[in-house]
Amino acid sequence: MRTKNINYENFNYKLNKAQQKKIVSSLNLNKLILKYPLLKSLCSNYKYDVTKNNLKKLKKYKSYNLIGMGGSILGAQAIYDFLNNKIKKKFTFYDNLQSNKNFSNNGKKLNIIISKSGNTLETFANFNLILSRQKRNDNLIITENKISILNKLASKLKADVIEHKNYIGGRYSVLSEVGMIPAELMGLKEKKFKRFNYLIKNKFFIKFLVNNVLCIYKNIKQGKRNSVILNYDESSNNFLEWYKQLTAESLGKSNKGLFPIISTMPKDNHSLLQLYLDGYKDNFFTFFSTINLKSFNFSNSYLIDSFKNLKNKNIDNVINTQKKATQNIFKRKKIPFRCFDLLVKNEETMGELFCFFILETLLLGKLLKVNPLDQPSVELIKKETKKILK
Repeated sequence: MRTKNINYENFNYKLNKAQQKKIVSSLNLNKLILKYPLLKSLCSNYKYDVTKNNLKKLKKYKSYNLIGMGGSILGAQAIYDFLNNKIKKKFTFYDNLQSNKNFSNNGKKLNIIISKSGNTLETFANFNLILSRQKRNDNLIITENKISILNKLASKLKADVIEHKNYIGGRYSVLSEVGMIPAELMGLKEKKFKRFNYLIKNKFFIKFLVNNVLCIYKNIKQGKRNSVILNYDESSNNFLEWYKQLTAESLGKSNKGLFPIISTMPKDNHSLLQLYLDGYKDNFFTFFSTINLKSFNFSNSYLIDSFKNLKNKNIDNVINTQKKATQNIFKRKKIPFRCFDLLVKNEETMGELFCFFILETLLLGKLLKVNPLDQPSVELIKKETKKILK
């Protein structure tokens, strides 16, 4: 099953047709947006809190610092890595507290600071270090329109502020200002990411989405709660980090959810594959790959003995062969898996993936009977950290 940009292969399970029809009937655009207002940001008519003149002014820089945590930064990182061949601007991402991080000053940049609450400790700490070391930079802050530390600091710095809509949680915000303003500054077209209106009417997409959700739910019910992503595309690492946060933070509640694990392939053939094949049977798998059109052929002069079969082949041929071999063995051992083969690397493909996994997460939340929009236990760590720092 495929769309224009992605070839999908689902788990090989028999499904309840009544259940399928029930979920399909719920996938109505207006009903979904009414229940989940965050989905407005996936639509082509979503209104941003930035004017064309302001955007033009922000595009004049050659280098940018993007400062945030979790959903505030992972989407932009995913876009930057996945579409790097189309991007000429330089972006540096500050997404963790690292004492050895290089904060050196190499010319004037635009700092883009993103925090929905405006009170994220790690974001504020990194921003403070950059302010003290890169004093020529200008600043753009994306945060909620409310009293917060970031808004107070914005006033002090006379920085531009763009509103982070309060009905869009950080991990769901990639197609809002949070991800799309950085994408525009990278030289990409935000309109091309907006696939939701089209996809919600695409029968192939909806069928795969619904069947996929039901299969994952079946895996969870059977005790398979580890979602292992076998990633064959290095440029997709940060996209899968985005997926990992989305899934873990949205569904990990009330002793429910699934545990997303990213496995780098084919490297992990030589470390984890034995466990996947013969270890505990509590995993289900996702094969994730993309076509690489720039892979160079091996030199036939140095191919000897059994490796002569590499003649006129390239790295991509080997990777795809190993992927197919792994799938064949998984089928033989009845190990559940699904596949995402990306046929082209562009904004539309990324937009489709973002839409797919956001919808998947919301639908799984409904089946698992958990609220996919909150993260109550994360707040416990924040409060305890502040308590200790006093």
